[in-house]
Amino acid sequence: MIKVLIADDEIQIRKGLRLKVDWDKEGFEIVEEASNGKEALEKIKNKDIDLVITDMRMPIMDGVELARRCHIEFPHVKIIVLSGYSDFDYVRNSLKQGVRDYLLKPVAPDELEEAIRKIRDEIKDEMAKKAELVRMNQLANLHLQEMQEQYILYLVKEERLQPNIVKERLQQLQLEELLNENAKVQFITVEIREAADPIKLEELMLPFQMVCREIVQEQKGTYLFKDPSYTKMIQFLQIIESDRQTSTRTSQLVKRIQHTINKYLKLDTVIGIGNVVNGLMEYRSGYISSLLAWSHSLLGAKSQVIDQIIPREEVFNFSPDIEKRLTNAIEHADLLVFKENVHSILGGVENQSVLSFSFSANHVLFLLGSLAKKYGIETSNIQNAIWNCQQNIWKLNSQYEVKENLILLAELIIERVRQTRFSNKAIIESVRSYVDLHYASEISLTTLSKLFHINSAHLSETFKHHVGKNFSDYLVHLRMEKATELLKDHQLKIIDIANLVGFSSSGYFSTVFKKHYGQTPVEFRNSMTGNG
Repeated sequence: MIKVLIADDEIQIRKGLRLKVDWDKEGFEIVEEASNGKEALEKIKNKDIDLVITDMRMPIMDGVELARRCHIEFPHVKIIVLSGYSDFDYVRNSLKQGVRDYLLKPVAPDELEEAIRKIRDEIKDEMAKKAELVRMNQLANLHLQEMQEQYILYLVKEERLQPNIVKERLQQLQLEELLNENAKVQFITVEIREAADPIKLEELMLPFQMVCREIVQEQKGTYLFKDPSYTKMIQFLQIIESDRQTSTRTSQLVKRIQHTINKYLKLDTVIGIGNVVNGLMEYRSGYISSLLAWSHSLLGAKSQVIDQIIPREEVFNFSPDIEKRLTNAIEHADLLVFKENVHSILGGVENQSVLSFSFSANHVLFLLGSLAKKYGIETSNIQNAIWNCQQNIWKLNSQYEVKENLILLAELIIERVRQTRFSNKAIIESVRSYVDLHYASEISLTTLSKLFHINSAHLSETFKHHVGKNFSDYLVHLRMEKATELLKDHQLKIIDIANLVGFSSSGYFSTVFKKHYGQTPVEFRNSMTGNG
């Protein structure tokens, strides 16, 4: 209902106005009355008023002054002024002070009815626009969140991180606090379980993600991401500001997660708490440690928290040389070299503890998953093989079985990479998938040719043949599409959006955008909300 306040110094006039229209039928409710402008202002401050119908001539504060004050202090409030014939010109001038309409006294019922209907339609239109703006902002904000989550997943799963590019991208995504090399970070793995009805878990995955996002929004320095390899899990990353804060902060977050999910979704949660690690280069180890902690949970639907500190000497970090050897073996389809390196890395019983072996095996698995993603070959066969490898690492019934599973997965990936490398269409799809993920980074044909081991001139020609446009046009078009999504979020500045889609200069971004759409980013944004 649209809430109405009537202001007139004569009580009989106020009563008369109540009787002239079937307010309820028209969608209005008279909630307040006032005998002068000052009294009306006080009541507007304390009540959610949408429409004020006021006499022009009142003691203490007249209707025009009331309209002027409302226009400044409560711009959403609509004003209808009532006046005598002799005041016509004065009232007409007052329309500049935010008055929506004026009616001559004595007011005829049909005139009042027509006036409030216009106001009602105007308010409904404004509410619809506001709701649409809120919806677009939510969608755009969700789009930014998804970009942030994808990049955090990239940080914990990819092997070859280039510090300069990572730094620039984190700034673009408003994740600057992750850049602090001295910042301590902890990963927390959260899985939902349901004993009686596994289908229920599928139905509740989206609500599970939404609840987790709400928790993150209320927790400063906390982020989440979803790893497609673990379908019933959400991963949390939280920044630890001091050693003393670690246990308290973690305990509070874990309790909040379990309580909220149980309260709203009626599900049990199994939570694995990872090691505290320092800086971006240790993110992968921190993430693996949370997965390993989770893997020590008991089977069955029962809420559990596993906090298992893993000694630093047990944590294995790949050197760039090891990463390069394994990657080259896969990309050059050399299974024998891959086997030799896996046996060397995973060693024998006398060389490693169970924990150290598990860390090493997970690193190899992450690298293989990263290569499958890079070449766009994440088929159901390969996904199942990745999951089987992960299961074997967690169970660790046999080191031999873990190594054999990793080699079997590598063989599947090598076969698909070989097929891709001998198919122009397949290699271009892989390149395209990579560009779709990394469009905001400094990316060029030269970079891609090195990454996918293909001559840059041949890549350029083949890309245009299969995609229908040259690489630079494709990249610009992709960036522009992403920009239009982000422009729906009115809280993002144009320079923010420029950075998010890969432009360091808002001026150049605006020039390219106008060339592409015939409008500047600001004009485009205004056109979406009817402000153009």
